Amino acid sequence: MKLAPATIDRLVMAAETVRRNAHAPYSGFAVGAAVLVSDGRIFTGCNVENASYGLSVCAERNAIAAAVAAGTTEFVAIAVVTGTSPPATPCGACRQVILEFGPVPVICANTSGERTVHEARDLLPDAFLPESLEG
Repeated sequence: MKLAPATIDRLVMAAETVRRNAHAPYSGFAVGAAVLVSDGRIFTGCNVENASYGLSVCAERNAIAAAVAAGTTEFVAIAVVTGTSPPATPCGACRQVILEFGPVPVICANTSGERTVHEARDLLPDAFLPESLEG
């Protein structure tokens, strides 16, 4: 799916804004994410670290959970904003969760304005998908 530049800008801005709320006292690696759904709404999330590291939750999964909690699973795109150059891509767990909701563009951006766009399936080849449960 081809996204309009204004749509990408809006999504990246939402992710960059929510990134400021990240709770990252251990890694210092703040991440913001924004999910665009089919009706035009945007749901955001930031990473929330925990002293028990395994209990930390990524920004992407928090944004996705917010969309699902609001009753929608028809995703159009997701943006992820970090402070790294080049922009960081989602972790493996987030890639798997993103693909649960279909192949969508994943926009990776940083606070300096760099951007890359990936197809979710390209980020996690041979993913375990819902159809993997058939048979």
